[in-house]
Amino acid sequence: MIPSGAPILTAVEMRHAEEAVFAGGVAQDELMERAGAAVARETARFAMGRPILILAGPGNNGGDAYVAARLLQAWGHDVNLVATGAPAPGAAERMHVRWQGPTSSLYAARSRPVVIDGLFGTGLTRPLERGLAAVFADLCKQAEFTLSIDLPSGIDTDTGADLGAPRGIDVTLALGALKPAHVLDAGLERCGRVLLADIGIPVEGSRRTVARPRLRAPDTNSHKYTRGLVAVVEGAMPGAARLAARAAMAGGAGYVVLAGDRPWGAGPDALVRREVRSAEDLTEFLDWDRIDAVVLGPGLGRDRRAEAYLRAAFAADKPLILDGDALSLLGSGAARWLETRAASTWVTPHSGEFDRMFAGGGASKIDRTLAAAAETGATILHKGADTVVANAKGQVRVLAGASPWLSTAGTGDVLAGLLAAQVAQGGKGLAPAEAAVWLHARAARLAGPALIADALVGHIPGAISECL
Repeated sequence: MIPSGAPILTAVEMRHAEEAVFAGGVAQDELMERAGAAVARETARFAMGRPILILAGPGNNGGDAYVAARLLQAWGHDVNLVATGAPAPGAAERMHVRWQGPTSSLYAARSRPVVIDGLFGTGLTRPLERGLAAVFADLCKQAEFTLSIDLPSGIDTDTGADLGAPRGIDVTLALGALKPAHVLDAGLERCGRVLLADIGIPVEGSRRTVARPRLRAPDTNSHKYTRGLVAVVEGAMPGAARLAARAAMAGGAGYVVLAGDRPWGAGPDALVRREVRSAEDLTEFLDWDRIDAVVLGPGLGRDRRAEAYLRAAFAADKPLILDGDALSLLGSGAARWLETRAASTWVTPHSGEFDRMFAGGGASKIDRTLAAAAETGATILHKGADTVVANAKGQVRVLAGASPWLSTAGTGDVLAGLLAAQVAQGGKGLAPAEAAVWLHARAARLAGPALIADALVGHIPGAISECL
């Protein structure tokens, strides 16, 4: 579980935030005392009187561990402390001096019911030494409860890449702000439950976790057109387009039209159908001034007609949501295509589609998504267990920890329809994407395990009711 609406800072940004606090007159020792006290409070809450083993590294993360050990011992807890070596000169060394208990070697340590990981925190960029990683993992495996200070040791701060972190960390206590590793890649699995401690560092930034949206119910003068009209283009696999259309209806759009060559196909009676059999038909339809958002891609196909539909949709001066087959048609030429759009565009690739569309594989998912948004001018909704939403202004929202049951066919089509409903109701830029991602994840939680996309749609109104 990840804190909602919380800022996300890179290692460098966090260091700058700390330096600003020091420049304001707060000593580094004081900040370390605050961090260690936060760790001690959470440890005491979870330990419930059980013996505690605290692992201290040589840097500031170890300094926080020394503070926590001192306070827990003063509060009457049974504390053992082990270290990987002498603390670095400065605040960490001074906190070591204040610790009055014994300090033993990590390699001689025996596990205890509660293990606190203070070995390496923010800033780690190289893999853990093999022997240390093995001992660390064994201590965590034998423990009943484990808590990591700021980040699990063995996770790259800015990418979430695995540098030797053990499995089974129960809680990670983020200090001051979340880091990218809390919401990306291996960090999602290795951090366990993430808690955020306020240690008095003012943090600002354009990157945050997804927050529950604040939605408005229709007013007394609302009608189907004021609530937004969504057009969904049907293609080779009509079921995918129907899912998107049904999601747009459940997501609050006042009027949804499914445009395709099956004018009397299946679907809810409230779903309006428009016969479209060619790109010329689609161009004529999209010229309708009532249309507020267009969904293209779910089940579209990848043949010549699908390509012609894609060109027609790009030529229309309408907000456009691109998903599924539309993204495959764009392929490696996505940036060139998207640069031609004057109207607002939202692109919703999963990681495989994203990799085919955009270059650059070494950076974090956040940085790659930001680069794609800046290059194209589109809002990019980069799906996955760590969903990243970014726009050309450099704003980022990350949703981590969504239901793993969403990994089934059709749920992306539902998300595209939900996004279209938010856009059609007046949403611009990042806001409708953030709202759609939250509603999608919440509907999945309400649907429960073993969900299918059709059932997911039925839980969207319940998710919306929590946002009014």
